[in-house]
Amino acid sequence: MSQTPPLPNLNDDGLPEKYPFKAELEITPRQVKSMLGADEDFLFIDLRTEQEVDHVSIELAMHIPMHQLMDRIDELEDYKDKTIVTFCHHGGRSMRATLALREMGLDGVLSMAGGIDLWAVDIEPGQLRY
Repeated sequence: MSQTPPLPNLNDDGLPEKYPFKAELEITPRQVKSMLGADEDFLFIDLRTEQEVDHVSIELAMHIPMHQLMDRIDELEDYKDKTIVTFCHHGGRSMRATLALREMGLDGVLSMAGGIDLWAVDIEPGQLRY
């Protein structure tokens, strides 16, 4: 992988300055960490490729690569009426997945803002970034 990106300045919510946060569609890494710490019943899905997951991952996340998501939709059935949090590298793929899953009636889907990159900056400093 290439050189590590610079660290962004974060606001009080743990988001980069001027991040266009969409509260109805996104959740911050800090909120996800809190949910994991509280042992909340939600599904945490890593949409990145196998190569990306091999490089760095978040414990407790279920890996469903973006290109397999629609073929594996039945795996989400138990969470139809619960929260599903998706994430990718920076948030683009997870936002697309969130919108697609919501169109399919899964209203509790949220994209983790900033993806695993922001997680590495704010939640697990020292975690590999790419």
